[in-house]
Amino acid sequence: MLSASIAFTPSLLADHCTSTKATSAPTSAASKDIVALAASADNFKTLVAAVKAAGLVETLQSAGPFTVFAPTDEAFAKLPAGTLENLLKPEQRGKLAAILKYHVVPGRVMAADVKTMEAKTAQGQSVKLKVTEQGVTVDNARVIKTDLLAQNGVIHVIDSVILPKS
Repeated sequence: MLSASIAFTPSLLADHCTSTKATSAPTSAASKDIVALAASADNFKTLVAAVKAAGLVETLQSAGPFTVFAPTDEAFAKLPAGTLENLLKPEQRGKLAAILKYHVVPGRVMAADVKTMEAKTAQGQSVKLKVTEQGVTVDNARVIKTDLLAQNGVIHVIDSVILPKS
């Protein structure tokens, strides 16, 4: 269940995200939910397949709001050979769901609201957000595009799959 929430305030060092603001997307997609927005993009085919395999479609289509750190197809391709195929097996559904929930922070967190901190994920563990002059990272993944707005949250695109601690 993704019912936990995290409070972010708009004044959280907004000036530290200037390097990611340039890659922000237009807000016209806000009529779609998180899943529909991801499905309409060319670079989230693996993520959408994983969300379906994990049984999380309905959850990510609910009211939210959610902040999703969405790995691209290229990010999933960086996983060791056979990892993704194994995770997509029905018997791995729980493990896959836990990994995907680790990419979700309850609440809508826009790029301008991000500061160096930890944020509790829907999986239960916290991700480390780090803001530097080079941009923003989530654990070891680099945020490459921000603020893709959905009716029930926001997507920030990352270049690697992040994994919860075992």
